[in-house]
Amino acid sequence: MDQIIVDFATDLGKVKPMHSVNNGPVYKFAADQRITNIEPFRAAGIPYARTHDASFYATYGGEHIVDINMIFTDFNADPTDPASYDFELTDDYMRMINAGGAKVFYRLGSKIEHWSKKYNTLPPKDYQKWAVICEHIIRHYTEGWADGMKLDIEYWEIWNEPDLDPDDATHKRCWGGTAKEFYKLFRITLEHLKKCFPHLKIGGPACASVKEEWWNGLFASLGEVKPDFFSWHVYGATVEKVQQKIRMARELLDKAGLTQCESILNEWNYVRSFRGDDWVYSLRKEKSLKGASFTAAVMAMAQYEPLDNLMYYDARPCGMNGLFSTDLVCDILKGYYPFYMFNQLYRQPRAVKVERESADIWAVAAKGQEQNVMLSYYNDDDSAPEKDVKVTFRNVENKNGVRLEYYLLDENHDAELVREEIFTAAAFSSYIKMPLHSVYLLKIVSL
Repeated sequence: MDQIIVDFATDLGKVKPMHSVNNGPVYKFAADQRITNIEPFRAAGIPYARTHDASFYATYGGEHIVDINMIFTDFNADPTDPASYDFELTDDYMRMINAGGAKVFYRLGSKIEHWSKKYNTLPPKDYQKWAVICEHIIRHYTEGWADGMKLDIEYWEIWNEPDLDPDDATHKRCWGGTAKEFYKLFRITLEHLKKCFPHLKIGGPACASVKEEWWNGLFASLGEVKPDFFSWHVYGATVEKVQQKIRMARELLDKAGLTQCESILNEWNYVRSFRGDDWVYSLRKEKSLKGASFTAAVMAMAQYEPLDNLMYYDARPCGMNGLFSTDLVCDILKGYYPFYMFNQLYRQPRAVKVERESADIWAVAAKGQEQNVMLSYYNDDDSAPEKDVKVTFRNVENKNGVRLEYYLLDENHDAELVREEIFTAAAFSSYIKMPLHSVYLLKIVSL
């Protein structure tokens, strides 16, 4: 029998934003609004929405939003002149994200370009001018410059996946220059933006993977200027792979003296491989219960690891969105429910200790007005058997009795209440049969 022990007396700090995403809800501020997912987006309590790859999606505003070259369309123009910028549709997209209850995590740069001709991923002709353009975009959204907005956007990320392709590659997808050229752009932009906005968090560069040599080269190039956060990506089919990369990233940051720099994993999802039949399998499973179980398991694991924010890729309607149907975004998929379930923990102020005596049952717990636990049975082996799980609760706040509520996510239930028990002691156990890829939210509610 697999065992989980939850000790509500051992406070492990705040519950972290482990249910952030890339991109916001679908909504139009127009009379012909018909299909939207804004209400479930709000209900999931998603804390941050990163704006990378937003310009792939027409309803957000497509090729007219977010990316630097989409807003500042003529690089020869004056970056201090409001007339040089086209903010209108990006303004609408910022309003969409805010209407969905999330905070914007703004990526400065361009979406990935998979096609043979590159348009917006080539190195800027003038790095300092590019930094000044970024400055004025930030001023528009945080200070109201150029008939702008005064939004609470704290995080500003420089570029995306500059390390995806080696220096000698052709048709580079995210950064058309060399590593050293990117290091220079990053340093110049970081220095400029930190000088302009010492109260904001400036960082990046959303590395495609944890590559020690590439990371150390960037760190060595920075001199005295330090990023407020370092962002990076990992895709995989096991929770342990993500866990290993989280620890490696923190170790590299600390070795470089960046001990106060936040580590943010802002692209991840279930992927066996990006090639062949495994890629097709991965896309299908991301939209299934298996993908949902992987999502819940990674969230549970990451809460207890040296990570500051976890951002799923992608809530934009696309092949890798496991939350909402790609065609009818109002149709909720199995992968939505781990975000809703984790939010029941995020609403509690403090995370508590969990001990696992299992390789495949992942758990996370929190306390506040409620005392909540999320469990996920994840294994990449689709033939893994059902498991018997014993959950032991210790030091439960229990004055006049508590009700233990079981909310189940499986093929037949969508985070639905399936069982209730009453307990009067401060310590008790629960016994659960967990089919492969099932997820439970256990809520302890005072009577």
